[in-house]
Amino acid sequence: MHQRRKGDSSSQHTHNNNHTMYPNYRGGGGVDIEGGGRRRPPGGMSASDANANILEQQNNERISMLSDQVAHLKGLTIEIGNEVREQNSLLDGMGDGFQNTKDLLQGSLRRIGTMLETGGAKHMCYMVGFCVFVMVFLWWLMKHKGTRGA
Repeated sequence: MHQRRKGDSSSQHTHNNNHTMYPNYRGGGGVDIEGGGRRRPPGGMSASDANANILEQQNNERISMLSDQVAHLKGLTIEIGNEVREQNSLLDGMGDGFQNTKDLLQGSLRRIGTMLETGGAKHMCYMVGFCVFVMVFLWWLMKHKGTRGA
């Protein structure tokens, strides 16, 4: 590509810039980095070292953010697990309650069927009368409470 000549003014200009950029620069005290012929002033960092440090710092910050997010997600999953266990125990209790209610209703219906088979029409009239009485009582109770509360 482009090569400098010995008398090129840009090489002399670079040497002068090193003195203004790095006041402690003495012209030969730098260290050859990676064998590329680039020199850095004593006590200073090369651009690649500075970039590496910046990238390392950014990586550490991102790792810290990720670990915080992972910890938060872990807490959420633990809470979700606890909630699921609690809901399962509640559902098991409800299932047992429904099973008990089902057994009670089956027993009642069996007894009503037995009563209807043995008692005939007389018991059927008593049952219909009782149901009508309960419905009228509930209607009266709701109407009475509705006028009283308003």
